[in-house]
Amino acid sequence: MTNKRKLKKAINNICDALFAECVAYSLYNGKADEDTVNSILTSIINVNSDFVKRISHPEPGMPAKQYYKRLAADFDESANEIVDHICNLG
Repeated sequence: MTNKRKLKKAINNICDALFAECVAYSLYNGKADEDTVNSILTSIINVNSDFVKRISHPEPGMPAKQYYKRLAADFDESANEIVDHICNLG
């Protein structure tokens, strides 16, 4: 497990890249629906906020290694879901 600061930085970098990709896709693809794009951007912000908060406040009673592995798996799942939504914009 890396330290919390590096994990937060990685999550922020991935969310920043997803946000930029969504904005770029909506600008260069003229047929993207504005409401759908806004909902995807909102979900990216919510995922970022949620996972950074979860890093700062781990669940009591659960071993740290297991908690952070589960957190990483949940984040991967959320990021993949957002990527699928961005791909289905067009």
